[in-house]
Amino acid sequence: MSGATSSTSVWLRAMPVVFVLIWSTGFIVAKFGLPYAPPLTFLVIRYILSIACFLVWIQLSGAPWPALRSQWRHLAVTGLLMHAGYLGGVWVAVKAGMGSGLVALIVGLQPVLTAVWISQWAGLKISRLQWLGLTLGLTGLLLVVWRKLGVGTEVSGFTLAAAMFALVSITAGTLYQKNFVKANDVRTANVIQLLAALLLTLPLTLLETEAINWNAEFIGAMAWSVLVLTLGGSSLLYLLLQRGAAMAVTSLLYLVPPTTALMAWALFGESITTATIVGTVLTAVGVSLVVRSSSGPKATA
Repeated sequence: MSGATSSTSVWLRAMPVVFVLIWSTGFIVAKFGLPYAPPLTFLVIRYILSIACFLVWIQLSGAPWPALRSQWRHLAVTGLLMHAGYLGGVWVAVKAGMGSGLVALIVGLQPVLTAVWISQWAGLKISRLQWLGLTLGLTGLLLVVWRKLGVGTEVSGFTLAAAMFALVSITAGTLYQKNFVKANDVRTANVIQLLAALLLTLPLTLLETEAINWNAEFIGAMAWSVLVLTLGGSSLLYLLLQRGAAMAVTSLLYLVPPTTALMAWALFGESITTATIVGTVLTAVGVSLVVRSSSGPKATA
């Protein structure tokens, strides 16, 4: 019995580290797979395959479905925000030319938005330390983005809007899930979320005209997206949100940009300039200050 308890304890401690590593690969997979398919079509296939995998898992395990209709609605809303909105924004931005590291840096501002949102919702004032963190985070982001303006298509009004849409979607989805979604089975919850995302995204694929290139790279990217990112990463995020406060969970995301930047440098040769390093450090420090100084309400497991 003690051995099982010890193993569970080790896994619970490792969950945040595993989550950061898996979540960081999402930006890499987008860069790796999108040369061979339009972004929304790729996501629709990913949703369908992920739903199929979860349904098999549910059938074999007998996982229970949410008993309350209200939970189905709440899960559907989080699916629209955290899958359709967030993934759609990220993948469209990367397809349009934005680098994986920069997209990760922009979305990495989520903890800042979460801290401000929670503070305002709870009627708490933002401290001077939090304002310092906000200023540092935005300064770091602008330092990276400013040098890229007018250079190719990486930073344009369209790519920046898509990345910011992803940022707002994941922030709103995280807060909504923490506040309204009760403890449900992670497998059935994921199916409901993915179904909602599929229903929203599918009609939008009619706007895409690019054909899919069914090669090894595309299949590999799709397999990783389904088996690791959706079944693994999304499930871990759901479990972490159920176990901890939204602020504590989203604080993990400020570790994603530097991890993604290193992966993108190693795999795609994306440059890591002095400005990129300084901007990333400033953003990480700024977000860390906001998170650590936040006095928002803490949720219990």
